[in-house]
Amino acid sequence: MALPSLCPISSSAVRKGLGARYIGSMVPEAVALVSVEEFWHLSHRLDKAELVGGQVVELMLPGARHGWIVARISSLLHKHVCEHSAGLVVAGTGFILSHDPPTVRGPDAAVVLAARVPSPVPVRFFPGAPDLAVEVLSPDDRPGEIAAKMADYLRAGTHAAWVVDPDSRTVTLHTRSGATRYAAHETLDGAPVLPGLSVPVATLLGEPA
Repeated sequence: MALPSLCPISSSAVRKGLGARYIGSMVPEAVALVSVEEFWHLSHRLDKAELVGGQVVELMLPGARHGWIVARISSLLHKHVCEHSAGLVVAGTGFILSHDPPTVRGPDAAVVLAARVPSPVPVRFFPGAPDLAVEVLSPDDRPGEIAAKMADYLRAGTHAAWVVDPDSRTVTLHTRSGATRYAAHETLDGAPVLPGLSVPVATLLGEPA
């Protein structure tokens, strides 16, 4: 993840393709909500963005370390999921968490269990929450924004979310029953989504286990 900047865009602006941005005192008193359908078309013109409560939040592209860790985690998840025919692993995919208010989040990596994977796999945003969401922090990520993301995932039906912090060398597991932080020398269990998966936090971070 990377530091977001609010970019409210009115429905009329989306339809006209204006992509209007409002910052600080420029923000109008009332901004029309952007629908999931409008955001799908708008997102093709943005480098990286999410839809949060009908407001477009443009994100900064992450750095190399972030991408490397996401690739490692995605590979580990893919290996386990394929070996157990457990479902689908995706990276950088939009998930429709709500239509009211319109909310589409894009975790760095995610798992959807086999019973929920449509055939064929959707071309557009996935219709629902991931069973497991993984977010890798960037140095400028704000705690309040991370907490809001976790709340959105869990409220929408996500069973577990990992917040990977390379700077503190920890992974925090979020479930509906609470949050548990694991240090680099500890081992993260894949339950409740991927029982049988056990991986040292150091391995997720690319460090010697």
